[in-house]
Amino acid sequence: MSSYIKESPSARCQSEYDPLRRVLLCPPRYMEIKDVINDVQKRYKDENINVDKALHQHNEFVQALIEQGVQTDLIEPSENYPEQVFTRDIGFTIGDTVFISEMASEIRQGEEQELQKWMEAHDVNVKELAGHRIEGGDVIIDRDTVFVGVSSRTSKKAIRDLQLELPDFEVIPVSFNEKYLHLDCVFNILSPTEALIFPEALDMETVKMLAERYTLIRVNEKEQFALGTNVLSIGDRKVFSQPQNRQVNKQLTSRGFHVIEVDYSEIIKSGGAFRCCTMPLIRE
Repeated sequence: MSSYIKESPSARCQSEYDPLRRVLLCPPRYMEIKDVINDVQKRYKDENINVDKALHQHNEFVQALIEQGVQTDLIEPSENYPEQVFTRDIGFTIGDTVFISEMASEIRQGEEQELQKWMEAHDVNVKELAGHRIEGGDVIIDRDTVFVGVSSRTSKKAIRDLQLELPDFEVIPVSFNEKYLHLDCVFNILSPTEALIFPEALDMETVKMLAERYTLIRVNEKEQFALGTNVLSIGDRKVFSQPQNRQVNKQLTSRGFHVIEVDYSEIIKSGGAFRCCTMPLIRE
């Protein structure tokens, strides 16, 4: 199922902020908080997910991407995977290769095979990272540098293996408080010189290292819980963000970003927002 007509020949991605040309998403048709695997889900477990509302919000996001000229592919959801909407975690694109993750949480294991089948059907170059857990929410690329979060979902061994796969890149492990799930929930690069950060989740040395590379835009605790860091840059200083994260949006606007606001409040109940729900295939 897809909203595009023209096929692209391959995957290409060198940053988090080059113009997004092609992206893979998965509708939240079977979305459910089944096994609590993060703090956000813990708060919303009893309330759970209104699937109709989640589908509506996801479709609004997809339509907004299409309006921005992004080629938007949709993988068919499976009732076996209640968190398949978070396509970012299942794989990540570096250079001309999509690396297929090994999911750490049992509730998500098997999503990798669905992604593999989709990639093969669409002739996309893939490489499996089997044997050690790694998830795309922990992987953030900026040209020849790849930051990888050390988390409950991504092991140090997997990071060492990724460095072997990427001899032309500098792979930098980034430690952070694992309760925040993935690195992109506390750090997100917006441009060659700017990044969002929730500094309370990282140690002082790590924040200092990142501050030497980027102007850090701080996200407060309330908006971090509402996934304020988990925006999606689509190039040309355009950023998808939620309307309720007013301080983040105010700071971005003051820096010359065009903030595209989409209500994603139902989907964030499971612990992910715009970056989590998008796996870029082509940025250029």
